[in-house]
Amino acid sequence: MEQIWAPWRIKYIEMEKPEGCILCEKPIQNNDALNYILYRGGKNFVIMNSYPYNPGHLMIAPYRHIAKLDELTNEELHEHFEIVSRSIKILRQVFNSGGFNLGANMGKVAGAGIEDHFHTHIVPRWQGDTNFMPVISDVRVVPEALIETYEKLKGKF
Repeated sequence: MEQIWAPWRIKYIEMEKPEGCILCEKPIQNNDALNYILYRGGKNFVIMNSYPYNPGHLMIAPYRHIAKLDELTNEELHEHFEIVSRSIKILRQVFNSGGFNLGANMGKVAGAGIEDHFHTHIVPRWQGDTNFMPVISDVRVVPEALIETYEKLKGKF
């Protein structure tokens, strides 16, 4: 079994979380570049993960504050997964990704960092992207700054 190692994420997991929901607050701030929002659909939006496992780690979330997949309306659900599919195509084109991890963590016990607002993660993967650094020095190398990834992806949606 292949594993994604990101031990530096423990700082995010253990940090005191701000009040409110970032997946509700970021879209209403109307500052997409600052918040790394790449696309706004009618019911869902695409935002880059600020604590990525790999460059291009995206999250697709509904605007509506709901915790569970089965709480999405049919319209929200359909658009959500259309955007997931489109995002994978874009990541494949822009980054030549060899594969993807796709998932949603629903509930704290399932590893959800934002447990009250459903969202789907897309993590691009490449052959050899788990190099020696995590093994030797307990460090995960993300080789590109968030703003550079944002600029590569912004016009593609």
